[in-house]
Formats: sequence, structure tokens, C-alpha cells
Amino acid sequence: MNKKIKIVLISVVSLLLLAVAGVWYASTAIDPAQLVKLLATSVKSATGRDLKISGPVTLSFFPSITVSAEQVSLSNASWATEPDILTLQRIEFDIKTLPLLKKQIQVDSISLSGLGLHLRTNFSGKKNWDIATPSDSSSSAIATSAQDDASSDSLISLENVAIQNANIHYEDARGVKSIYQVQRLSLLNGGDKTSIMLNMKYNSVDVSLTGKIGSLSKAYKDWGDSASKIPVDLVLGLNGKLLQINGDVSKNARSMTVMNLALSAKTFEWPNFVATASGSSGLGQDVSRRPSSNSRYLFTDENLPFDSLPLAEGAISVNIGELSLPGRKPLQNIAANIQLKGEVIELSRASFQLGSGQANLQGRVSQFAGAAPSLALKGVTQNFTLEQLMASLDPSSKVSGGKMKLAFDLQSVGKTLHQLAGNSSGKIQLSIDQATMGSNFLNDAGDFVVTVLDSMNPLRKQSNNTVLECSVAYLPINNGQINIANTVGVETDRLNVVMAGSINLKTEAVNLTIDPQEKSGLTTGLDLAGLVKVGGTLSNPQAALNQAGVVSSAVSIGLGILTGGATILAENARSLASKRSPCKDALRPWAEIYPGAN
Repeated sequence: MNKKIKIVLISVVSLLLLAVAGVWYASTAIDPAQLVKLLATSVKSATGRDLKISGPVTLSFFPSITVSAEQVSLSNASWATEPDILTLQRIEFDIKTLPLLKKQIQVDSISLSGLGLHLRTNFSGKKNWDIATPSDSSSSAIATSAQDDASSDSLISLENVAIQNANIHYEDARGVKSIYQVQRLSLLNGGDKTSIMLNMKYNSVDVSLTGKIGSLSKAYKDWGDSASKIPVDLVLGLNGKLLQINGDVSKNARSMTVMNLALSAKTFEWPNFVATASGSSGLGQDVSRRPSSNSRYLFTDENLPFDSLPLAEGAISVNIGELSLPGRKPLQNIAANIQLKGEVIELSRASFQLGSGQANLQGRVSQFAGAAPSLALKGVTQNFTLEQLMASLDPSSKVSGGKMKLAFDLQSVGKTLHQLAGNSSGKIQLSIDQATMGSNFLNDAGDFVVTVLDSMNPLRKQSNNTVLECSVAYLPINNGQINIANTVGVETDRLNVVMAGSINLKTEAVNLTIDPQEKSGLTTGLDLAGLVKVGGTLSNPQAALNQAGVVSSAVSIGLGILTGGATILAENARSLASKRSPCKDALRPWAEIYPGAN
């Protein structure tokens, strides 16, 4: 054998033996107990929390540095209910050896088993996962400098992640609870792609996510420092129904995130995420308990999740052949184009069908990261029927016919439904023709509607059905004030009804006068329902006497007595001669509300 080759072989074998000896020495020289103590002290100093490792800790150094620990826990915030924010049955991670020589930390894989997280937000807005310590503020400059130095000469990267049997509990300040049960999460890096496999349960909903995206490890290194682009090719599953997500997410060094995504499905289901899972989750409790609202308003004063909207640029398109909703008939042919423009999101075109009916929508939300988000929404429907709509909401409803049309154009600002209603301006118009409605359906329409119906016709409950010939409601809104000047009209087989008055959406105060007129003309011509007006609030409406109506009726009745009934006959004649058309009088041109509608 060539002498040089022998020398090389002997050198390589010697190095390997030296490396093995070094690994053996290091593995026997390091005391796991001392390592646990060092880790606990470091975590306590950095976070103020107690790290406990009750199980065994093992280390190996070949072919990579592998560290594993069992029965790990991290203490919770002092104000939280649970003693620990994090518990782990087992954690194991592998660190590549050679990159350490380049001052790089490359974690080849990390595996978590039996993870438990208890996350909570209190009424003051504090989060129990905020681990900043009091000393952080005084030493922020030192810490920032240290971080900058570290980032300049070292690099931490993570290639693969595996999580099994994780339970994540979250409770917000209102007491709303959510549970995420992760059976399996796998992130496997392969070249310029990361394969994703997720199987979990959110409350009672089965959630899956599979597919590939651009390398997460590379994106982590480049994000915010240099141009990076992450291709997206994923399939989201909810209770077995699949949604394709394709496109890309990119970011340059000093620009906003850009998202261009397409969401598509032949059939998809939006499940009831707030359903209980007692008996199925093994927890034996309502995993999404929602406390009753203490709001005194019909439109609640709880903050809407504007802070969850993405601050990004780009476009998102949606095309779903059929979308099932909880307890509702499915919507068909859903299409939408969403434009992301930083703190402005535009719904440039959206449409869907329900049976033979179709709806077209446009919208815009802006300044959603600030204190007063701005919202604009307009739309129009055609070929809907009341029967079809109510059957989709409640299959037991007794409604037939009722061709209907709706148009609206609204603008407002606010963070809650109450603020949005109280600050709204615009127009709404609804018309319904030829419908037969059961009394039970009308009685289930809510306190406000029932109060109005009873004011129109106190004897309506003696009939099993109400035949609606037409109904029109034109509602102009100016800064939360709805002024109704005979712009709500109803015609049934027995009555013509005109409504006037106002509704203040800031206070939700109601002041409506009901003016019904019996069609037959065979009565005295003096309908007692006309003596009633609706007051109170939207959430607590109340019927009250219309003083002007009482005086007018009293005068007419008195004159009738004095004239031996001649005045009452005159009232009947005038009533029959002055036929009103409440629907026709209330209706406005559709194009005034939604351009192009007719």
C-alpha cells in the first residue's frame, strides 16, 4: 500500500478514535443534575419563572448532540389559576455538531410529547405568557447590545419539529374558553420546502392541515433582512371537508408582507366552533363556555376582532361551490375578491346564491389597527323569497311565498356593534310581496317585532295565519338616527299600516307611531290600534298610548253620539274613499340605494 495512503488512513482513524474518546469523556464528565440546576437558574434569572425537571435528563454526543428530558414544567404567572403555564412529558432535541465550529446553532430536530399549555388573559390585559422581568427595563440597553452582537456572529436555525399529544387551553378576560388538542404536528424540512402535517381538534371540530410551503428555516433566517418568498400549497380540512390554499407569501427587507392566495373548494363546511365537547374530549366540561352578555343593548358593546385582521398587501380570492353553515341550508357559488392594502381591506366583489336567490356585496374596512376602525358595506339581493330564507334558518317555520328584495349602503366607525350602529349613516330598503305566515312564526320574531305587530292589530293572535300582500321598509340613517316619515308600509288581507317615528341607534330608544286602517270599512272606522305607539328600547320595547290619537278618537266618538251616528258613518265613508297604498308610498327607487339595481 502506498505510504501516503497509509499515513492518511492512520490519521483519519486516530482522529475518529480521539473524537469517540472525547465524546465518551464529555458524556461521562457532565453531571445531568448540575445541568438541570444551571438551566433552572438561567430560566429564573431571565423570566422570573421556575423551571422544574422531575424526570431523567440524558445527553449524547454522536452523531449529533442530543439532549432529552422528562417531566418538565414552567411555573405560571402569580395571578393565574393554574400552577404551571407549561408541562411536558418529554422533550428531545438534536443539535448538529459541525455548525458549532462556525458559531452557528443548527437544531436538526425537536420533539415534544405530552405538551400542556395553559394560556390566559386577565381583565387588565396582562397575558400569562408575557415573561418579561422587572430588571428587563433597567437593562434593556445592555440586552439589546448583547442581542445585536449575538446576531452578528451566530445563527440559530430549526429544521424539523414534531409534536404529539398536546393540549393547549386558552381563556380570555371574559372567561371564554378554548381548547386545542393536537394529536400530531410535523414540520419536516427538505431542501427549499417544508412539509406540514397537522391533525388536531379545536373544541369539537376536527382540523387538519397538510401540504408543502417554502422552507420555514430559510424564511426565519431571511425574514425582514432580505427578500424572501414562501410558496404555499396546502389543504385545510374541517370535519373532513377540504379547502385548497395556493399562492405565496413574500416580504422584502423594508416592506410590508405581501400575500397572494387563492382559496377554493367544491364543497366545504364551516362548523360550529363554539359547540361543547363534553364526553368526546375527555375533559367532561364545556370547552367553549361563553358567559352571558351584560350589555343593555341589542347591538352588543363587546369589541369585534379587528386586531385579528392582517396588516399586509396583496390579494385573496375565494371560490367555493357549496358552503355548509351550522343549522342552515348551504350557500352556493360563493365568490369573493379581497384586496389587501395595508390598513385598508377592500371587498371589491363578493356574491353567493341561496336556492334561486343571489346576493352581491362590496365592502371596505380601514384604520382597523387604530382606536376607531372605519367600515363601509353595500349590497343588493334578487330572486330571494321569505319562504326560502326562513327555511334555511328554521326548517319548521310556516312561511310560504314572499318574494323579497334587499338593498343597503352603510358607512360607520367603531370597534363594537353598538358603536358601529350608533355611528352609522346610509340607507336600507327591504320589500316583501305576497306571503302567508303562521302566527307561531310571527310570535318567534323577537320582542320588538311582536310589540309592533300587537300594536298594529291586537286581535291578530285569534287567526292562525297572516296573509301579507306587501311590505316595504325604507330606512334612512344619519349618524345613528333612523327617521321614519311614513316610509314603512304594510298591507295585509285585513289592514293597511303606515309607520312613522324614529329609532336612535346610539341609545336604542324607540319612538314609533302605528297607523293601521281596516280595509273592510265595516267597523266604526275608529281602530283602537291607532291609539298605540311603540316606545322603550330595541331590547325592551313597550307599547304606550298615543295621546294625540286618544284625543282625536274621543272627539269623533263624542260627535257620533251627538249626531246619532252620522259622524261615524262619515268617518267610514271617508275611510273607504281615501284608500291608501302604504307599500307604493314607502318604496324608493332601488338605484338610489345600490347603483344599477332595479
